[in-house]
Amino acid sequence: MRHPLHPALVHFPVACWTLATAADFASLWLGEAAWRWSGGLLVVGCATALAAMLAGMMELSRVADGAALRDTYLHMTAMLAAFMQYAISLLLRLDYLQSLAPGTVSLLLDAGGFVALTAGGWLGGRLVYGHGVGGDSA
Repeated sequence: MRHPLHPALVHFPVACWTLATAADFASLWLGEAAWRWSGGLLVVGCATALAAMLAGMMELSRVADGAALRDTYLHMTAMLAAFMQYAISLLLRLDYLQSLAPGTVSLLLDAGGFVALTAGGWLGGRLVYGHGVGGDSA
């Protein structure tokens, strides 16, 4: 594989989860008009995250041992933590496939997921720009 697929896919869950978090917190002031969007964004974010994670796992063998591999495992851990928090938040807010308003627990999961997402994104950038992972080695 000359061009890694993982970097092309990660933009979708990052954007969806970030917008879902913003919509949930905006719903504290704007009400249902804001949180209605977040349910769909969480679904799309979680679904595309599964595709991005699968692509990342397929590309794992291309990471050199040492500091790059250590940062890869940290990146994977942070992103899995983000996925779990957003997925649990989504499940807590579903009632027979109908989205419910976010409660305190959902908002806390959104906040924790966003922190993990930010840390994982930073580590992903470090892998690319610091360690050269995914670059053309030919």
